Amino acid sequence: MSALQEHVGVGDSPTQPEVRLGRPRAGSRGTRRGAREAAQRGRRRQRRKIIRRVAAVALIGLLVPTVWSYYRAVSAPGTDPVSARSVEWLKDHGMTGVVNAVEHWWYTHNPPPVGGRPKHGLPHAQALGGAAHAKRAGPTAVVPAHLPSPTKMEPLVTAPLAGEGVWTPTGRTVAGLPAVYTTYFRPDAAHTSLVASAMWMDTKLLNTVLVPGIQEPGGPNPWGGQIPLAQRAALVAAFNSGFKAADSRGGYYNFGQMVHPLVPGAASFVIDTAGKPNVGAWGRDFVMGPTIAAVRQNLSLLVDNGQLEPGLATDSNTKWGGTVGNNVFVWRSGVGIDAHGAVIYVAGPGLSVLSLGILLQRAGAVRAMELDINSEWVSAYTYQQTDPTSPFAVNGVKLLPTMERAEDRYLVPGERDFFALFAAH
Repeated sequence: MSALQEHVGVGDSPTQPEVRLGRPRAGSRGTRRGAREAAQRGRRRQRRKIIRRVAAVALIGLLVPTVWSYYRAVSAPGTDPVSARSVEWLKDHGMTGVVNAVEHWWYTHNPPPVGGRPKHGLPHAQALGGAAHAKRAGPTAVVPAHLPSPTKMEPLVTAPLAGEGVWTPTGRTVAGLPAVYTTYFRPDAAHTSLVASAMWMDTKLLNTVLVPGIQEPGGPNPWGGQIPLAQRAALVAAFNSGFKAADSRGGYYNFGQMVHPLVPGAASFVIDTAGKPNVGAWGRDFVMGPTIAAVRQNLSLLVDNGQLEPGLATDSNTKWGGTVGNNVFVWRSGVGIDAHGAVIYVAGPGLSVLSLGILLQRAGAVRAMELDINSEWVSAYTYQQTDPTSPFAVNGVKLLPTMERAEDRYLVPGERDFFALFAAH
């Protein structure tokens, strides 16, 4: 038996595979190709991992500043709710058109109810109580000059509720006289379940201050976006100002500084160095001079010479829309001046630009302008003492109970500017 037979066994079938001895052959061409492809797949996987990691790092690099910016916006000092801060952050980062489109769609598809009556009737005005004391009060025995009280406002509904449109003395007195009157009414003949309100303020008994917020509209801010404690003994009323400076289509001047250039023809709330306010068109009714202390512009006049401005119902965002549009029914506010020089503030839900103008006109305004809109920004208060022994201990009473912001809105640092009225005697 040969060595080969001895190794493989005797009698092996000739059909069995031949056993080859010696050095093994190198792998076949297919094996080499498979190895190369496997190596290439490994390199591709490695490249994809690297690309994904680089992309993740790049994305994080982009997101971190954005997230940090948003966090700073929603956590900054102030009183605005997170929802409002989020919307303002989007607008400040190039999303104004999207935000306006969404708001317009929402309000258009969620209009205020038509018909019905107010669920709880008309609100009751805050009764007269307490006295506001000016720092330089005159002789107490002398009755100071004051304006004639407002006359009854003609309601816009055919069947008014008891007291609708009747002015009631409200809040703290000045030298024994009521300095503020308020009234309540339905905003129009269709939305009869809603209630709007007006506040009339005697500018002979009161001085007015435009208080800048900690963010808007910029410039000097000596009061820190609030009514300081030292000023609260004389505080009688306060109400919101206009749009953000970037949306107001107007300018702003205060504390001797032109923060945003004043626009000729723009609706302007002007305060002179004696603290007396007025409303009109810049360049026609007012020009800059040494007697002007503050100017806040916002859009165009709604009422001029006692008449509604043409186009209130048809103009599309050119003069009065700015954000959601002038025909959309939302919370709105406005301010005007009557023939005697009293300041009239009007606010309420479910108002269009036209209905706001009509209400200001009905309330007695001969010139009037729109202020801020939407429920987050519309707020007005009269004030009452919370401690009878301390004239500085005060808190706000909402003009309308349905106003969203808290009663201390202007007593703590806030983002937006506002108007405050103080006893002059």
